[in-house]
This record gives sequence, structure tokens and C-alpha cells, in this order.
Amino acid sequence: MSAVVYPLLRLAFPDRRDWVFSGILAHRARQAPDRPFLQYATDAPLTYGEVDRRVNRLAHGLRALGVGPGDRVLVMLPTSIEFLLVWWAANRIGAIEVSVNNAYKGYFLEHVVNNSGGRVMVVAREFLDVVRASEERLAGLETLVVLDGAETAVAEGPGFARVRTVDGRELETSREDPPEVPLSPRDLCAIFYTSGTTGPAKGVMMPNAQCHLAAESCVNLTRLTADDVYLVTTPLYHANAPLMQVYPALVAGARAVLLPRFSASEWLARARATGATVTNLLGVMMDFLFRQPPGPGDRDHRLRLVLGQPAPAAIAEAFRERFGLERVLEYYGMTEIGIVTMMPWDAPRPGSCGVAVGEWFDLRIANPETDEERPPGEVGELLVRPKAPWAFSQGYWEMPERTLPALRNLWYHTGDGLRRDADGYYYFVDRMRDVIRRRAVNISSFDVETVIGGHPAVAECAAVAVPSEFAGGEDEIKVCLVLRSGASVALEGFLGWCEERLPHFAVPRYVEVVPELPKTPSSKVQKYRLRETGVGGTTWDRVKAGYRLQEERRRAETRRGAG
Repeated sequence: MSAVVYPLLRLAFPDRRDWVFSGILAHRARQAPDRPFLQYATDAPLTYGEVDRRVNRLAHGLRALGVGPGDRVLVMLPTSIEFLLVWWAANRIGAIEVSVNNAYKGYFLEHVVNNSGGRVMVVAREFLDVVRASEERLAGLETLVVLDGAETAVAEGPGFARVRTVDGRELETSREDPPEVPLSPRDLCAIFYTSGTTGPAKGVMMPNAQCHLAAESCVNLTRLTADDVYLVTTPLYHANAPLMQVYPALVAGARAVLLPRFSASEWLARARATGATVTNLLGVMMDFLFRQPPGPGDRDHRLRLVLGQPAPAAIAEAFRERFGLERVLEYYGMTEIGIVTMMPWDAPRPGSCGVAVGEWFDLRIANPETDEERPPGEVGELLVRPKAPWAFSQGYWEMPERTLPALRNLWYHTGDGLRRDADGYYYFVDRMRDVIRRRAVNISSFDVETVIGGHPAVAECAAVAVPSEFAGGEDEIKVCLVLRSGASVALEGFLGWCEERLPHFAVPRYVEVVPELPKTPSSKVQKYRLRETGVGGTTWDRVKAGYRLQEERRRAETRRGAG
């Protein structure tokens, strides 16, 4: 019997020449200009027509700053309507959006800005101090467009020595005519930086066609219609929120509601207040929600479906029943490849991430050393290749040395271990690469080690993933330190040093001082041995020690203030 594959996608826009976001937005604006499209929290939504006009105004503003086709526009903003409008305005004039994680600082920020070569950054006032601290190491950055009270940011006094600052209000011009820039499905829409393993984070080059296919796939997976409301609780600087939640809403003619952040305690109330019908949960989010105390209002909402990546088999069905959902579905995808497996609507299989989207992709479970296919039931590395032009990432920006190995033998190597059963259902088993996933964020161990290796007491270090107590494939970060001869380190002070230089999500939970790191004869660190050792009696745990990160304290104070 042949393996099950996902049914042919019912495409809202079947002509692949139309697969350009800017054109889809213009089409919806002409078709239903007064239909609600984009909403922040419980604010009044912007209509399709309003969004299209504002995008045109911003596009002309970017053009006036000298931005043109192929230029990279960096966006460092909190979750907001403006984040998306700036992105789409850049695309409308053929420029490429580069999302910057708004927790980045120091090395993490500098790598993204310098590798992308972006000359213009649109930044929120609240992040200016972080950018200012790195100014001398951002040689290619020329202009900062500062949103939200920019007039105070560019006033005389402490400012930027070289980079020009522009009041964000100047970006939105009065011109609402569409810029006459020819656009193609093969043009790059965005560069998303995703975690490296043996090197720094890599910029995934995503053409318009890839982004559109991901959105069409999500519409099919969720059976999204114009009557739906997509609740977006994940950050816009990750590909999932804009491309698998907001863009599908556009394709279906639906409404998308942006929340500032995910909150397990407020999730139901916000879903209820916004009339949400569909949402995505990543990493441990489903587990966090399931751990909330059950209440009589658990089914008092309009939600009909939750997409989980993952949807842990141990709780997925109980989660669906508790919250009265029609479906809890899973899929498998990556920024580089889009969505390549999806759960069939009428034949779900808990614990699986679905079946191949065989209309658009070839999949192979392979020996990670030889790329030879393994039979059903055996675990191997998932390899993927597209069946249509431009349906895939075009490699890593300015990193041919990383692109070629990833596409060895003309297959993209995901670095993930999966197995396929005899019916064609795929099951995620484990990551095969040295990457850490925490709070739905992929964290490069190389980047963490680069920063921590700069500590004056540290001679060598290695960062590894250790399992979290939460379901959903969550990791915690453990760092092993080899100290310089005669040096000592107070671990709480060491973490304070880390907080000043690392994004909050990349600060290790566990620290262990070791006399040496296990190595191969060629001096490569044997990280598998460090992972096998895990958390032992000599491992310092900041949670058990009562150490709270500044970000954790800030959020706790915000919750107390809101309550």
C-alpha cells in the first residue's frame, strides 16, 4: 500500500505568477476595502484598504531615504501594526526586510546588522540604547528611523556619533499611489536569521513564492475562511507569526489580531475578547496553558482549532477536550523549507507531525552520513527538496560556505531526526544538530560560547541543551566553563555579566565549572558527552539558587502593576 500524502492544496491564488505579497494585499484591498484585516489587541482593526494605503505611504517614505530594490531594511520593533506595515512597504519597492530579535544586544545584534549589510534600520525608541552601544561596530549602518517619540531620541545630548537619526513620523508620506516597481515571485521577501551550530546565526533568504506557499499551506491545514480571526501571540521577528498566521489571514480574507506577547494566564481572556477562532502554539506554550488551573470558562470562547509545533501526544487530546476545540493539529516546517508535513484533517494521528505535502516537496529519511534512504520505522535525518521553482529558501545570505553543505546532494539537510511509519506519517524524534531550543527560540550554541568566551576568567566554554521539565521538546541551557589558571568566578556575578551581553532567553540556567572539556583527537569538543552528563551534583542551577533574571523581574513587576 502506498504511503499517505497530504491532499492537493486548494489554492486561493492558483497562478504562481501572483505569489507576491504586495500584489495579494492590493488585490484584497480592491476586492474588499472595508473588510477588517489587521488589529492590535482590542484596538479597532485596520481595513484591507487602510493597510494598503498606509503601506504605499511608507513605501514612498523609504524610497525618499534612498531605499531601492534589493536593499535590506532592518526592522527592530516590538509586536505592532507598524512592524508589518514597514516590512510590506519595503517589499512594495523591491527591498528585503530583515527582522531583528528585539532582545538582541552586543554581538548578537552586530552580527545580524553587519552580515545583512542593511544601511537603514527602523527601530523603536526603547531599543535605541542597545543600538547606540554597538554603533562603532556597525560600520555599514547609515540611518535609523526611530518610531514612537523619535523627537526626544534625536534631541541634542547623548546620541549617535555617526549614524543619522530620522523621526519616524517623516517616513509616512502623503502619497497613496502604488510605487511603480516590478515585483516577481522569485524576488527575496525577507531574510530571517536562524541559529547556527558550528558558526554564527545564518540569514535565510526567503523569496516571495516560498512565503506565499507557506501561507497557502496554512490556509489548507486550518481550513481558514474569511470568517475566521487568527490570534497571533508569537513574536513577529520569527517567521511563524508573519508567514503562518498573518499572511494566511490575508490569503483567506480573514482578520489577524496581534497580541504584544504570549501569556498563559491571560490567553483565554484575550481569545474571548478578540473573538479568535484559530491560533498557533509553539514549543512549551501548550504545556504552559494545560498547567493553568481548569475553570468553568475554559470552553467560553470561539476558538475552533489550535496548531501546535509540537502538539505533545501526552496532552494533545486532553487539551482539545478541555478547551472544547474541533481540532488540535501538528505540522513540521522550518524557515528554510516552509511547511513540508501537515496533519490530515480527517485522519489525525496523535504524536505525529502529519504526512508529506507531496504535491510540493520530496522528503527522505536518510542516513545522516551517507544520505542513503532508510526504511520505514528507522530514525534518520529528514532531507527535503522542492518540486517547484522558488518554493524554497535560496540559501544563507553571504554564507556560501554554510549553504553548500546544507544542500549536499541537492537535498536540504534539516539536521532533525525523524522516522516515518508504514502509512507515511512522520514523527519528530530529536535534533541531530547542536542547537538549543528554548521558549520557541532556536539558540546558537556558537553564539552563546562566543560571548561567554570573552569573560576574563574563562579559558574555554561549551554550551549544550539539557531537557526542560516542560513538555514540547523544550531545552534549558547548560554552560560548562574551564577557568584560566588561577582564576575563580562567583556564579551569580558571572550570570550578571552574561545578562549585560546576552539576550535574556540565551542566559544559561545551569553552570558547571570543569577542569577540562572532553575532546576528540583533533581537539573538537565532544558535546554529546556533556549532554549525556546532564545536570549533576556539581551543576549550579540559577532557579534553585533563587537567582532571577532582570527580564523575569521586569515581567513580574508588570504583571503586579496590571493586576
